[in-house]
Amino acid sequence: MQKSLFTKYLRITSLIILVSFLCLGLVMIFVVSQYWQTEKRDLLSRNARSVAELAESTAFFDGTQYNLDGNRLQTFMTVFAESSDSEIFLTDRGGNRLVSSSVDSESPAQDAVVASAYMQPALSGGYIGLGTLGGIYQEAHYVVGVPISVEGLAGRDIVIGAVFAASNARLMDGYRRNIVKMFLFAGLVTFLVSFAVVWAFSYRMARPLREMAHAAREFGSGNFSVRVNASTDDEIGQLALAFNNMASSLATSENVRRNFIANVSHELKTPMTTISGFIDGILDGTIPQEKQSHYLKIVSQEVKRLSRLVRTMLDLSRIDNGELKLRPGRFDISHTVVEALLSFEKSIDDKQLEIQGLEDMDSLFVDGDPDMIHQVVYNLTENAVKFTNPGGYIRFRVEDLPDRVQVTIRNSGQGIPADEVPLVFDRFYKTDKSRSQDKTGMGLGLYIVKTIIKLHNGEITVSSVENEYCQFQFWLPKITVVESAKALKDEPAAPKNEK
Repeated sequence: MQKSLFTKYLRITSLIILVSFLCLGLVMIFVVSQYWQTEKRDLLSRNARSVAELAESTAFFDGTQYNLDGNRLQTFMTVFAESSDSEIFLTDRGGNRLVSSSVDSESPAQDAVVASAYMQPALSGGYIGLGTLGGIYQEAHYVVGVPISVEGLAGRDIVIGAVFAASNARLMDGYRRNIVKMFLFAGLVTFLVSFAVVWAFSYRMARPLREMAHAAREFGSGNFSVRVNASTDDEIGQLALAFNNMASSLATSENVRRNFIANVSHELKTPMTTISGFIDGILDGTIPQEKQSHYLKIVSQEVKRLSRLVRTMLDLSRIDNGELKLRPGRFDISHTVVEALLSFEKSIDDKQLEIQGLEDMDSLFVDGDPDMIHQVVYNLTENAVKFTNPGGYIRFRVEDLPDRVQVTIRNSGQGIPADEVPLVFDRFYKTDKSRSQDKTGMGLGLYIVKTIIKLHNGEITVSSVENEYCQFQFWLPKITVVESAKALKDEPAAPKNEK
């Protein structure tokens, strides 16, 4: 069964929280236990020393031995024992019990003797340990033993016995169990709250990813309108924003692909239909022999049209592959303008267009690729001739500026709508969508023009007023052009499925 990212994240996070709680609980229980044991032993030591000091103050010598005031000590020992939940008793040097704080079922017998293994340390300075005092107690006890010293006749201290304070270690087990219960309850509540918070956070974090997966499946089925909600500024939000940008790019690419197929299909179908029809008419005799030369010229024009289409597609492929290279040279750009204009002499005469500006144009040499710049001027002139109204004008101007050479081509006519001006350099974009004027274009000419100008480190702009004029203006820097593909990097990447 497939595990979602939400499930994996929730499981791992919950496991981390659980392990953290367990480690924290173990450390806490250990530290608290150690602290409790230390406090318990310190309390037993203080009580034992207090009783020892009281015993030392009440001891008296009867001529043969030192005696203790048992009744008085009994009262104080009982108070100390109750305050520390412990058993306190006094012994002589031989380990015989003399006075005890209480006698009950858990207390050792009054005649019980403390083993020498415990007495010797207690008489020598003090004993602290965990045990049964050599079998006196049935269960392990925390035991503290301190000596009882009195000043002898010679001025030296004499140890006359010891005070032992003992507390059942079982109390520690109960205390530890209470701590564990308290921790488990608090840990369970905290874990449930943490689990709920992590669940909500994980679900919220994984939701954009689920939306992206859904959108990706929609893209696979051809629906590019789906978008992901990018409402956060974190990495997920940035990923969602990048995903939406990718979706927009895919939608644009798909639209370009469809337009490309439609344009290429139309451009191939029209000349091929014409060629096929006229050739078949000549072969089957439908076209008389005296008119065959006329129709063969039309066939030749359509073949040239197909050739231009293939050349344009090759140029586009070279641009996409970064293979469009410059062959720098010095040439007369004014001559290039005139040469390109002569290619449209018949079309100009047919539409009775007025050509302006040639009389003021002087020779002006520039650095660049002469063939590519010729293609730029040719494409711009072709557009001008194509869209100029009959009887209108086309104006050319070549200017020598301080740091650049500027070429302006302006024509009268219907112009370009203001909302379409920013789009004219996009590939496959055509302002004449009805093809009433542009029957041969594919919408690639201006895209190629802009690419060539950028390769020369120049710039091209367009301005237009509807029903008045349209003007294209480009400039080339006055420097030696160095072969570079840097300008191409600023262009949008071409769709990979264009063929």
